[in-house]
Amino acid sequence: MQDEVLATVQASSPRRWAGVGMLTTVGALVIYVALASPPELVWQVFLLGVGAATLWLAHRMWQSTLDRIELTRSELRTATGCVIAEVADIESVDRGVFAFKPSNGFLVRTRTKGPNTWAPGLWWRMGHRIGVGGVTAASEAKFMSEMLTAILVERAGG
Repeated sequence: MQDEVLATVQASSPRRWAGVGMLTTVGALVIYVALASPPELVWQVFLLGVGAATLWLAHRMWQSTLDRIELTRSELRTATGCVIAEVADIESVDRGVFAFKPSNGFLVRTRTKGPNTWAPGLWWRMGHRIGVGGVTAASEAKFMSEMLTAILVERAGG
């Protein structure tokens, strides 16, 4: 069955709260510093911009971590239906220590480039590389990467 979900990765609740909480705190502190002891106008505008961007990022992380990633035999997708990668297009999976991957996650390399996309705390895509992880449970990401590796080995006939 092609649509059967083999593995899922979702945000761990404590990590989600910690990540969003830290970003919100940093954003609020930067805005506070900009308003409480105003530096030169250029720096004040810069600090307000950084604070607003950090609060926006916290909001994006909160929204994106409501979703989860699902692996089927045919695709890696989100629960909301966004296809991250077709399994047939995946070349390799890397979860090594020195891989440029998210925390508690793994890296996927595809044959074709995809659009640059980012769901903070859950996954990102830059060209041929897809990073899965962030505020996710390491055990879920490890299981998904092992399942994906097994599918790739089976496909290669090994």
